[in-house]
Amino acid sequence: MDGQLRDKVASGVAWSMAEKVGTMLLQLAVSLTILRLLNPAIMGVIAIPTAFLAVAIVIADSGFSQALIRKGTPTADDYKSVFAFNVGVALVLYGVLVALAGSIARFYDMPEITRIAPVFFLQLPLSAACAIQNTIFVRTFRFALLSKVTFASWFIAGMVAIGLALAGFGIWCIVVQRVLQASVRALLLWWLSDWRPCGKCSRRPLREMAPYSFSLLATDFISTLYNKVPQIFLGKLYPQETLGSYEQAVKLKDQPATSAMQAVQNVTFPALAKIKDDAPKLAESYRQIVMVVAYAMFPVMLGLSAIAEDMFAVFLGGEWMATVPYFEAVCLAGLFYPLGLVAYNVLKVKSGGALIVKLEIVKKVIMTLVFAVTIPISVQAVVWGLVVIAFCEMSVNFLATTKFTSLSPGRFVRTLLPPLLAAAAMYGAVRLTARAIPEHALLRLMAEVAAGAVSYVLLSALFRLEAFREVAAIVRKQFLHR
Repeated sequence: MDGQLRDKVASGVAWSMAEKVGTMLLQLAVSLTILRLLNPAIMGVIAIPTAFLAVAIVIADSGFSQALIRKGTPTADDYKSVFAFNVGVALVLYGVLVALAGSIARFYDMPEITRIAPVFFLQLPLSAACAIQNTIFVRTFRFALLSKVTFASWFIAGMVAIGLALAGFGIWCIVVQRVLQASVRALLLWWLSDWRPCGKCSRRPLREMAPYSFSLLATDFISTLYNKVPQIFLGKLYPQETLGSYEQAVKLKDQPATSAMQAVQNVTFPALAKIKDDAPKLAESYRQIVMVVAYAMFPVMLGLSAIAEDMFAVFLGGEWMATVPYFEAVCLAGLFYPLGLVAYNVLKVKSGGALIVKLEIVKKVIMTLVFAVTIPISVQAVVWGLVVIAFCEMSVNFLATTKFTSLSPGRFVRTLLPPLLAAAAMYGAVRLTARAIPEHALLRLMAEVAAGAVSYVLLSALFRLEAFREVAAIVRKQFLHR
């Protein structure tokens, strides 16, 4: 990367990661507080409409937001046309989901879904209403502003949700939290943005972007649908409490993993798009991003797996301890998902949509086989299946990138090996610390976290890991020198 773009990317990553860490900690605090006040059965009910909503959001966007980011210089007509399309489709889908809520409730024997659906699914049009503003801020690398918006919306919604949970509103505290978060975010983005959908729009921009956008729609739709397959089937085959435990294990894992993935996605996709025609710069930037992501995520996910039992005992109590085995295993999937996303971003900027669709078919065949084997066995089997799927997805995406970059499989492994070994040593240090303090879960948890953080930093500094030096340089430049 040239110096100016490199600084923008570094700044973007720093701000985006800072926001994601801050928001993750807030989400974690809110989630743990609410979960302590609720029970797994309630969370099992909310998992079903959440699955349908996730798929609907993908359909409403139809890949046009990413097409706008990829496009060289979008015009006012481009923005207006995409806005009208997104909002129109979102409103139609909202009506469809509300109309189907009764049938969904009867199928899963969850009558609460019918009552919450008209409010819960408002997240769909709210998300569509601010998609253009978000896209513009991403294109201009205004991640500091997006960071503040995201944190503010989660803070306001989280505080209200905790109050409702304490007041005994049950499932409605979750519904209100999610709709309020989407509402505050939409209002803030409209207030802070100068863009407004003025004048008539035409279908020409949509037709021009459609080939690329619909290719992304196909892949994102299939990917999102498959990610929700466990919830859809487990909700029918197993008790609500079991689904709730599984759902929260995945969600608690997703808070650090998805936060990292979103930060990487938001910054690296537009950055890689700018250097897609410079092969040496693209390959080296790709390697550096993989290295930094691995260095940041490996200790977090292995560390969470190591402290799972004490974390649940301290923060959630006995009612949620059945979730611990699910959480310990699913954290391992978080090692691979962010790396797979980096490779996917390279594919999006370098390949045609047809290749992406073919790769998604391959990955979904693997997922189908894994789910077909694991879902009938047990929820624990499904969780281990998620780890296998995450590894396969990363591998397929990376192998496809070798067609477009000079980053070889051998160099890829050598890039990942140092942070992996350091994180594995950290995991061992945490487990040994737990054995040394057999009583008092809170004291043991604090010691485990301290031992993990200290050991990882010391090992990184002792062996002078390249990723450690890179991260330290970013921190010094973006925060300490301001």
